[in-house]
Amino acid sequence: MPSRWTPLFLTAAIVLVSYGTIVHLQLSRLSQLDRKASQPLSKAEYLREERQTQTSLKLLAKLPTFGFDNLVADWSFLNFLQYFGDDQARPKTGYRITPAFFQVIVDRDPRFLSMYPYLSASVSLYGGQPQQTVRLLQQGINAIPPAMQSEAYFLWQSKATDELLFLGKTQDAQHSYEMAASWASQSNAPQLQAIAQRSRQTAKFLASNPDSRRARVGSWYNILTNAIDDPTRQFAAQQIQALGGKIIQRNGAFSVKLPDAD
Repeated sequence: MPSRWTPLFLTAAIVLVSYGTIVHLQLSRLSQLDRKASQPLSKAEYLREERQTQTSLKLLAKLPTFGFDNLVADWSFLNFLQYFGDDQARPKTGYRITPAFFQVIVDRDPRFLSMYPYLSASVSLYGGQPQQTVRLLQQGINAIPPAMQSEAYFLWQSKATDELLFLGKTQDAQHSYEMAASWASQSNAPQLQAIAQRSRQTAKFLASNPDSRRARVGSWYNILTNAIDDPTRQFAAQQIQALGGKIIQRNGAFSVKLPDAD
């Protein structure tokens, strides 16, 4: 066979492997949903399925997609939602492979902004791996072009929240809040100007008092407003109240009154 055909066949082989990986993952998820509709599986069976999913995600992370990165990211996000919402499997296996979903998506389409609240919350609050969340958020931040910075301010806020509440990195959190303010203030929209002001205020609280209750209330408020499920909202509300904050709900929207004393 002429050597000039070799690259074509190699490319075709890679495409087939990539497609096969995607099909395998999707069929695996559909099969799991099918079986769970009839009866729950044992813990060992759930763990085996999770290992299979993890292996497929690792393979998918390494394979080229030939310009279809955003489609792979979208598909991976949909599979993550199925994984996260499987309330029969997750109590038995936990959420330990959520960073693998996050990694694939941020590698393929870091500008896919709507996925970040879901993935960051699942990795930090459910998976107990905030250091991974911070790393992946930073990877996403690094890929955001200047034209998108004002709408992507919340990536810095999410990073600050993990740094302050879960990692104890007060100075890093202060810097992240300052950057959130910088990005949000690039827009003239009143809502984003208000967000920029709140982020600056939180950074100032941390600068003057690293143990600031007001800063922590502000961080839990970020979690409350971006929560993806009711248990997370309830937990964030409890933390705000325990720190002396007051939650105000009006017309379906939340606001918070900061503690009088810091």
